[in-house]
Amino acid sequence: MIMSEQSVRMVQDKILETMKFIDKLCREQGIVYYIMGGTALGAVRHGGFIPWDDDLDIFMTPDQYKKFKTVFENSNSEQFILQEWRTDKNYLEYAKIRMNGTTFIEENFKDRKDMHHGIYVDIMILHKVPENKFIQKIVYYESKFVTLYGLSQRNWNPKSKSQEVVLKSLKFMPCKLIARIAYSHIYRYDNRKDNYKYCYWITPAKFRNGLFDKTFFEKPIDIPFEDTNLFGSEKIKEYLEYRYGDYMKLPSEEQRKAAVHAYVFDTEKNYTEYLGNV
Repeated sequence: MIMSEQSVRMVQDKILETMKFIDKLCREQGIVYYIMGGTALGAVRHGGFIPWDDDLDIFMTPDQYKKFKTVFENSNSEQFILQEWRTDKNYLEYAKIRMNGTTFIEENFKDRKDMHHGIYVDIMILHKVPENKFIQKIVYYESKFVTLYGLSQRNWNPKSKSQEVVLKSLKFMPCKLIARIAYSHIYRYDNRKDNYKYCYWITPAKFRNGLFDKTFFEKPIDIPFEDTNLFGSEKIKEYLEYRYGDYMKLPSEEQRKAAVHAYVFDTEKNYTEYLGNV
């Protein structure tokens, strides 16, 4: 199903409804998050969603996510569910808050009938890493292993021959054990009080693009987003310049199409009505 400008807007409305729920819980309980990536870019450049984008991403540190998870579970929400590696087998990357009664099936997950496929907001975990470049590289490659293992579990189509070779080789390794060890290493520096940077590498992001100065995420402020305010960095423009360079420059038509995540979507029907026909 091809997403038109109108259908993207319909999905964005549901995403924003989900984010308002998250934001309300966080403000009531003093939990800090930051809009990040394309969401931060959209807030500054477009005053809300990037018009052709169909997702919303936020950062939380591990301690803030732990608080949020407890608050969410105590909210007993019937409209939303929390999806993460503890709730879904072989789901290894980041957490999502998904909306019940909706459909958002991504191509890489279209064969997964054992997981929730509702419209969602991504919660990325922002970790600390020492200033030491050698340690940073170790954490980077551990993060990449977790990312690749996660991709292999969802039958992701490799983009190059080298990626294909790596993904095939993972099938002959004790990946679950290695991933568990890698995760424990990624979390090991989160209690540091000084001499650290923030990092987020459990994505396709390259080394530099996933390593951030801690001043980017020291103080959240209200950032206008659509018809509401969301938490963002006090240095959101510095963060965007570091992340994207000339962030006010619009991408090509090809890059805009690549920003669409949905393979099958429906803002009114539950994903279970589509799984058998994807």
